[in-house]
Amino acid sequence: MAAPAAARRAHPAARVRVPGPDRARTRSITRAIARARILDSAPWLTVTAALALLLLDSAAVLSGHLPDGTPGQGSGIAHTLQEVGSWMAALGLLFLLDRGRTAYRDPSSRSAVGVLWDAGTFWPRAAHPFAPPCYAERAVPDLAWRIATWVESTDGRVLISGHSQGSVPAAAAVWQLPSPVRRRIALLTYGSPLERIYGRWFPAYFGPGALDALHREVDCWGNLWRLTDPVGGPVRVSGGGPAVDRGPLPDPFVYGRTREHPLPRPVLGHGDYRSDPAFSEERAALAER
Repeated sequence: MAAPAAARRAHPAARVRVPGPDRARTRSITRAIARARILDSAPWLTVTAALALLLLDSAAVLSGHLPDGTPGQGSGIAHTLQEVGSWMAALGLLFLLDRGRTAYRDPSSRSAVGVLWDAGTFWPRAAHPFAPPCYAERAVPDLAWRIATWVESTDGRVLISGHSQGSVPAAAAVWQLPSPVRRRIALLTYGSPLERIYGRWFPAYFGPGALDALHREVDCWGNLWRLTDPVGGPVRVSGGGPAVDRGPLPDPFVYGRTREHPLPRPVLGHGDYRSDPAFSEERAALAER
């Protein structure tokens, strides 16, 4: 079952169960959860920055049109606000240059830039004219054609597995299929940004209504997610039928040393879902259904 929204908003430490006294181990898990939650603050940061810029621009325009005789005639205020705006633009440019330099040297920062790049280039070229062509224009029709052709020629069923950004073309391809073919599809998504990124920023295409319809139209759907994952998250759908989400998965899935795992398991975050026993269990359950 999906974790309630209130649970995801709770403090990261509240979601970490400590089966032993290893404080360093617990701190590393808590830090991973805290880093993963930064993405959830992006809408508020974006709205705050946009409102601040709008207020500055509005104040500059209004102060420049104050009637004659007003103390200072608004010129001093307008000049100050224009200087503030110029400094903010310069600092913004320096920030982008610093992020580019950091991404070049740091693999984790480069991965974050890659997520934004993948999300942008999923859409048609008109949305990103200065970037490479949209890969979805080729990948989605090809995948849909292969699925439909195989199902119609063999009268079989298909289990589509998609990790991270791969779950987005997978869902888009299923939407392109005829209804009878959709009923022969099982979806397995893990580390999926379908709701957390695409549903939040593109609700007209990946909002609750679209995901609910996808859940109803495929035969079955399973989604794996972790609290330590900075990209993927739950896919909360309404309506009847089996639950989609399985999670949050323990990460690491073994806290300490055991006979089967003599070395401490790393915090996986967004990667290596296939090594988690839950992946094999969910895949086997979907295949059996």
